[in-house]
Amino acid sequence: MNTKEVERNQLDLENEFVTLIQRNEGIIYKVTGLYSNTLEEEQDLKQEILLQAWKSFLRFRKDAKFSTWLYKLSLNVALNQLKKQKQKINTDYGIIANDQMFEKNYDDNHELLFYLIKQLNEVDRMMMTLYLEGYGNLEIAEITGITANNVNVKIHRIKQNIIQQFKKLNHG
Repeated sequence: MNTKEVERNQLDLENEFVTLIQRNEGIIYKVTGLYSNTLEEEQDLKQEILLQAWKSFLRFRKDAKFSTWLYKLSLNVALNQLKKQKQKINTDYGIIANDQMFEKNYDDNHELLFYLIKQLNEVDRMMMTLYLEGYGNLEIAEITGITANNVNVKIHRIKQNIIQQFKKLNHG
């Protein structure tokens, strides 16, 4: 392969990557929104997701949908970032309580739902996000690495918990 062919193949690969990312950028925004507390954290997480996606793109096997692959990658990057942040917070500052959020008035049910989902542990948050995106139990199982039956049970329990919290915060 000559230099021009290599450059053309590289350009084709870059164009394919950019096109797929643009079609699925909502996934990245949802994950960064759910796993970040500030705009700066959100931007840093987005950059890290894009970097890791690009680094891993050649290994993307097209036997799965790109959106499924991107969700799995994005969630793994987000969870790794959370672990790093928790280690830093726990060693530098101690655990910071989030109880003040409960005192906030929620005028928008979507905002309240978003808040309740953000309060879930990382795995439950991931499963609920995928569920709300319309992924089926088999796809969620593939992304999370747990059985489809366990996904079904966990999502049912998560929904019940969110409903209880929603009622509690909305109606006192």
